[in-house]
Amino acid sequence: MTPFHWERALVGITCCVVTVTLWALCIWQVVLRFKTDTTESVVPPCFCLNGGICRDGACVCPDKWVGSRCEIVNFCEASTYTLNISGSVIQTLTFGEIIVGRYGNSEEKCEPDTVNGNISIAIRLCSREGTTPTLQPPQILNCNENLDSLASQVETADSSNVSAIASNTQILTSRPDQLNTQNISAAANIAVQIINKPSVSEDTQTSVAVMATVSQLLDANETEFNNNDLLNVTTSLTKTMEEFCLTVNISQPNVAIQSAPLKSNFSTILFSAQRDTSLGYYQSTKLEIKENAPGLIDDLSTEVQILLNISNNSLSDNGRVGFILYQNDKFFQSRIYQSHSSVSKQIVSGNIDGGRTSSVEIAFSPKYNTSELKLHDHACVFWDYAVNDWSTAGCAKGRDQFLRCRCNHTTNFAVLMAFQIKYKYAKPLEYISYIGVGLSMAGLLLTILFQILTRRTRRSSVTLTLVSLCSSMLIFNIIFISGIENQNARNQNSNTSSYYQNYLPYDATSNTLLTSDIVGPPADSWCTAVAALLHYFLLATFMWTALNSAQLYFLLLRTMKPLPGHFLATVSIIGWGIPALVVAVTLGATYREGKALNYRQEEFCWLAALDQNRNFSMQKPMLWSFLLPVTFILLFNIIVFIKISVSVIWKKNENLTRNKSDSFMKKAIGTISIVVVLGITWTVGYLMLVNHEETSLVFSYLFCILNATQGLQICILYTFRSPIFKKNVSKVFPVFHVPEVPLYLHSKTYYVSKSKVEKHLQETFRSTQTVPKNISLSTI
Repeated sequence: MTPFHWERALVGITCCVVTVTLWALCIWQVVLRFKTDTTESVVPPCFCLNGGICRDGACVCPDKWVGSRCEIVNFCEASTYTLNISGSVIQTLTFGEIIVGRYGNSEEKCEPDTVNGNISIAIRLCSREGTTPTLQPPQILNCNENLDSLASQVETADSSNVSAIASNTQILTSRPDQLNTQNISAAANIAVQIINKPSVSEDTQTSVAVMATVSQLLDANETEFNNNDLLNVTTSLTKTMEEFCLTVNISQPNVAIQSAPLKSNFSTILFSAQRDTSLGYYQSTKLEIKENAPGLIDDLSTEVQILLNISNNSLSDNGRVGFILYQNDKFFQSRIYQSHSSVSKQIVSGNIDGGRTSSVEIAFSPKYNTSELKLHDHACVFWDYAVNDWSTAGCAKGRDQFLRCRCNHTTNFAVLMAFQIKYKYAKPLEYISYIGVGLSMAGLLLTILFQILTRRTRRSSVTLTLVSLCSSMLIFNIIFISGIENQNARNQNSNTSSYYQNYLPYDATSNTLLTSDIVGPPADSWCTAVAALLHYFLLATFMWTALNSAQLYFLLLRTMKPLPGHFLATVSIIGWGIPALVVAVTLGATYREGKALNYRQEEFCWLAALDQNRNFSMQKPMLWSFLLPVTFILLFNIIVFIKISVSVIWKKNENLTRNKSDSFMKKAIGTISIVVVLGITWTVGYLMLVNHEETSLVFSYLFCILNATQGLQICILYTFRSPIFKKNVSKVFPVFHVPEVPLYLHSKTYYVSKSKVEKHLQETFRSTQTVPKNISLSTI
């Protein structure tokens, strides 16, 4: 009776338990992720016309189109205008397409020898009457006047010339992107001088031209406002506007003014700016003032509200109240709060003449791209002219669907917002990855055990390199399956309004001044550690594939020579040391406290690769600390693979008889074995860079399947196909008995003999016979 081998049974049971455990772990991960995916909110798709983009279930239209599907024209067609300059001089002006609410420049320019040489001679407004865009008569520029000359004239100009100066200033600032700091300063000074003129508010044409100039200045490049020389000019302009807002009602694209009389029976005044959808689409901002309003409006279509609580109203009805709405904060450049996103900040200001306020309540409806940004915090601030910066003194903030504030001041309020970036995750490949990694881990563990238990049947160097390769790959897979997901990712799918789910009373203690509009994700040192470990063990895996490649080169192509001296120690230092050095240098060069994303990504715990615009960056460590080293290793492996394939596996030997020649299948399997152990399948990853969506997706799945199951492939080719493994499995489980079909590579067998000479030691090699012998690749 054949004795029962308990050690073999124990190995089999252990392998089964480990495999079942790993599979259970994979299934558990897949179920958790599937459950998370099914609970996510699904945004209904939308169909947009005329170049509109569907975002968060709604169409984001280009400037020339409006409507729910971008189907309504929002521009005036190209046109011509015949101008009678004098009795017999007629000039035709040509204008291109003009967006509704904006001015267009004529193609005709001032003569080159004039002060305003090569500047458009006229501008024309495109407005909307009902649903039809309509062109207004053009305004003509005096080609012999520029902003500097107008600024020198405006102080002494009489009322008859002020209108012409205002019109010329508006035309000269109609190309905001071409304005520099000097131009902005001159135009702002002209606006201040004109507004301070007596009875200017009664001249509608002049008032509109001045406000159009101010609106155009708010479209200038923001970098031009960073000059400290502009600070006093913009401060003077905003202060002047606060007095001007008591007397006029003017609306321009970037600034709007609304005023109303203040009567003795008023206890509250509510100013609101609402999206005008009376025509069935977002047309413009509708301004409204309500007297004795009970409170703020709970309507999300209202962009900005400001409620003045009047405590001491004069008995006369001669008082007035005025409000200003700025659509961005370019006139309020802060040295403390830095903007990095494209989200604009509205500024609202109120002024009261003939009464006093006990408090002011403000509500802003936050406007930002919810698919890219998540609101993290906000602060209620006002512009403090004493320090020329934002201040939170006397202000408190509240939380609900609006960004609410309560302050003791009345002018230049804003809500500073801090956002976190929403990170996107690729879902389909994850399931394949987890299943493939689970198979690989089981295969790698089995291969390691098999190689160690049968180490006496092969060279020590062969066992070391293959076990080291499998060990680094196994550890990488364990870390990958358990720690690749960032813990912060679980909060990314939450609703953007979760920060304001329940209304809380106004709180002044938490209303602290923010320093930036972009806040990094919560610190996660665990994710950084996981990224560093993944970086190290994946580099180590590739390094061991290169060392396997070098070893195959010595064993198969240089059979007449021994392995280099101290081979085991050398490969161990290279295989584990060089990856550690690369990781250490990368961390030292990129990682800083609070700047972990310089080293790793936020979407998952891996090396950083993209810049703030989500473009691949050459400065990020993904390129120079991973892709470049791996590229060199793969090129080396491919060269050795080609050499081995041509010189050993597929080489024809005319001396062999037919029955000893290897079959095509054996050669193909030998080739595949080397491809797998050298990691050459990773080259498929470079094909994912193909700029074609469907092709790139195919390569993505192929890359994921091949490399996620690399450990399983190694196990099949180097363990399951081994004659020793088959023999032992057949003994333990007779039902699995299969005939031995060893895979052989043609080579000669040599024996080493050493003979001592009197003065030196000499090694000689001699062939024991001339008949070719066989060396099994699984043994190597």
